[in-house]
Amino acid sequence: MPGLFLILSGLFLAAWGLWRGYVAARAALLPLTRDAGEPTRGLIEASRPVYARTRVRGALRNVLLAVLWLSVAMYGLFLATVGLEVLR
Repeated sequence: MPGLFLILSGLFLAAWGLWRGYVAARAALLPLTRDAGEPTRGLIEASRPVYARTRVRGALRNVLLAVLWLSVAMYGLFLATVGLEVLR
């Protein structure tokens, strides 16, 4: 019974983590592919240092979230393999 619970919860975590990681990675790439908007605002953003730009900070935050969610998915896969070993 504990093995089955570990397998099911691991598969759920893997699916959830992969989905949320995909969403976060997509959100990280979207601002970098769009236009800057108004030309004046684009020039103001371009004059700032790279680490202070709003779109770059948002993209980095979303990349960090994607990596964290993918680590949750990998932990789910680990739980599933432990559950398989418990069933043996």
